[in-house]
Amino acid sequence: MTLQEAPDPPAVQTSGQTVPPGAVPELAVVVPTLNERENIAPLVGLLAAALAGTAWEVIFVDDDSTDGTREAIYALAALDGRVRCLHRIGRRGLSSACIEGALATSAPYIAVMDADLQHDERLLPRMLSALKTEPLDIVVGSRYVAGGGVGAMSDARQRISGVATTLSRYILRATVADSMSGFFMVRRAAFSRAVRRLSGIGFKILMDLFASAPEPLRHRELPYEFRSRQHGESKLDSLVVWEYAMLIGDKLVGRVIPVRFLSFALVGGIGVIVQLLVLELARKGFAVEFKLAQAIAIIVAMVGNYFLNNVLTYRDLRLRGWRFLVGLVSFCLVCSAGAVANWGAATLLFEELSFPSWLASAAGASVGAVWNYAMSGITTWRRRAKG
Repeated sequence: MTLQEAPDPPAVQTSGQTVPPGAVPELAVVVPTLNERENIAPLVGLLAAALAGTAWEVIFVDDDSTDGTREAIYALAALDGRVRCLHRIGRRGLSSACIEGALATSAPYIAVMDADLQHDERLLPRMLSALKTEPLDIVVGSRYVAGGGVGAMSDARQRISGVATTLSRYILRATVADSMSGFFMVRRAAFSRAVRRLSGIGFKILMDLFASAPEPLRHRELPYEFRSRQHGESKLDSLVVWEYAMLIGDKLVGRVIPVRFLSFALVGGIGVIVQLLVLELARKGFAVEFKLAQAIAIIVAMVGNYFLNNVLTYRDLRLRGWRFLVGLVSFCLVCSAGAVANWGAATLLFEELSFPSWLASAAGASVGAVWNYAMSGITTWRRRAKG
C-alpha cells in the first residue's frame, strides 16, 4: 500500500507578492487547546479567509487532549504547512500554553485567541494593521469599548468578569477596559521584553503581560462581539478564581515570596487544623495515647495536604491516574523527614516541656514546612514552574 502525497499548500499573497509555502510568517496565531477537536477545522478555515493576503501560521498548543484534537490538527498540517501543533505532556494552563506557543515562532507579530470560535477572527487584519502603522505594542480585542459586546454571556459570568477586571487594576500599569480579554495581538519585541517576568499562572495571559512588562505597554482596544461556543465545553471551572488569586498574588509579592510557597503554606495551615482535629478526636473520642494519636494525625494531614496541593498549588502540573498514586507515595516519602521532625518536636514540647497538646502539635507541624515545600516541588511535581 502506498501513501498518497499531500498536495502543496497554496501560496500566500502579501503586499502584491507571492510568498511560497514555508516562508517565515508575518503573523503567528497561538491557540491553546484541550479537547477542541470539532473546532479545529472550522477555525483554520476562518483564519484562512480572514487573513487572505497575509503570511501567517497558526500554532495549536495542545495540553494532551484525549478527544482526537491533535489528530485533527495533524491532518490539516499535512495539507497546509501554516498549521502547526505543539503537544504538551504533564502540564496544563492557558497562560503557559500561550507563552510556549509564542516562543515557538519567529513571526514579528503574535496573536492569541481561543479555539472555541468565540473570538472574531475578522478583527485580526485590523489588529495587524494597527501594530504596523501606529506606535503600539499590543492591540486588545475588547468587549467593553464602544462597538463591542458580550453576546450571550451569562449574567453570572459578566459579574465575575467585572469583579476580576476591577481587581486587575491593582497590578496593571495601564487602563484597559477589557483586561480579562483572551484575544489580542502583540509585537514580538514587546513580548520578548516581558517574557522572563511572566508568571504563566492561570488563564489570563493578557493581564500577565501588562503587569510584567518592564515599561507600560502602548496599547489600543478594538471592539468585537463575543460569540457563543459552538462545540465542546468551557474549560473554565470552579478553580479559576484560585488561579486568578495566584496570579494577583504573584504580581504583588512574587518577587519577595514565591506565590507557590504561599499556596503551599496555606494548604499547610489547613493541614495543621486537620491535624489538631484528628489529634483531639483520637485522644478524647478513642482514648488513644498522645504519641500514637499524633502519628495518626500527621498521616491524615499529610495525605490531605497532598490532595489539596495537587489541586491548588500545583494545579498546572496536576497528577492524574497512576501518576497520582505514584505522586502520593513520593510526597509521603519526601515529607517523611519533616514528619519525623514534626513528631519529635511535638513530643518533646508536650512530654518534656509540658506544652499544651494543641500548641505542641502546631509547633511540630511548622518544623518541616520549608523542607516539605522544597522537596515535594523537586520530586513529586518534577517540572517546577516559576514561583
